[in-house]
Amino acid sequence: MRCAYVRTQSTDDPLSGLVVGDLPDGGAPADDWIPVTVRTAALNHHDLWSLRGVGLPAERLPMILGTDAAGTLEDGTEVLVHSVIPSASWTGDETLDPRRTLLSELHQGTLAERVWVPSRNVVPKAPELTWAEAACLPTAYLTAYRMLFDAADLSPGRTVLVQGAGGGVATAAIVLARAAGLRVWATSRSEAKRERALDIGAHAAFPTGARLPDQVDAVLETVGEATWGHSLRALRPGGTVAVAGATSGAMPPAELSRVFFRSLRIIGTTMGTRRQLLDLQQLLVASGTRPLIDTVFPLAETGAALHRMASGEVSGKLVVDVVGESEPQP
Repeated sequence: MRCAYVRTQSTDDPLSGLVVGDLPDGGAPADDWIPVTVRTAALNHHDLWSLRGVGLPAERLPMILGTDAAGTLEDGTEVLVHSVIPSASWTGDETLDPRRTLLSELHQGTLAERVWVPSRNVVPKAPELTWAEAACLPTAYLTAYRMLFDAADLSPGRTVLVQGAGGGVATAAIVLARAAGLRVWATSRSEAKRERALDIGAHAAFPTGARLPDQVDAVLETVGEATWGHSLRALRPGGTVAVAGATSGAMPPAELSRVFFRSLRIIGTTMGTRRQLLDLQQLLVASGTRPLIDTVFPLAETGAALHRMASGEVSGKLVVDVVGESEPQP
């Protein structure tokens, strides 16, 4: 089975451990798992972390990369793969299972001709979405959807501040928030990224830490220490910070006096549920909004795609076309 996998790990040169080649199809890990023939898979920073050895123990190698995919079942049904894998006995919100994993952590990932998943982890693909668009949804767009409409509990007309415009989840959040009728503000240190935020739907974009024209109902926070103080100051009394990442550091000053005096809510969240993945698709179909795609690569060029991601000069999702693959790279 042709796939892109981690053979070795390196903090300094993560792509040195990437191989695009053949591995045996390991089959179903359990009775209720089914195969999905992959058409497209999207890349995430999670793939680079796996190559660096973060969250993926060396004893699990070789590990096929990839958390996101769209493809077909054996009967031809077109599906999305929901990558949050709960433990077998878990019921309810799968993101709350302390033993949950993502595809490519414990079980083989989606950058392959075939991926095995629990039967409950497939959802029907909306025919209005292209294969490339569909593959973008299960991680970045699902995380942004849950931040906006579950953690922050926002509704049309509310104002949301998205910190760190240019990141994958931040980009998805701007697109989805505008589609849902929110007033969208964004921040970035980069003038080019602020301009890009305006192009994709933000009503206004500000330098990181800038004084805002008004206080906001919610802040979406994936940056962490570099923006945390600004996020708290930006909130109206009773507002919410939804946190799904901390790329600049995870230990900012808590500023508890501001939190309790202004009755602020801080809600942590990660990924989303199968039901929310279905709802996300419905939002896109109803609004006509589509995920932003930077480039589609063949499977053989997965290394080039990950190199582009590592450079940080990406505007939208990077997608791998598995079906369009010809020959594996050396």
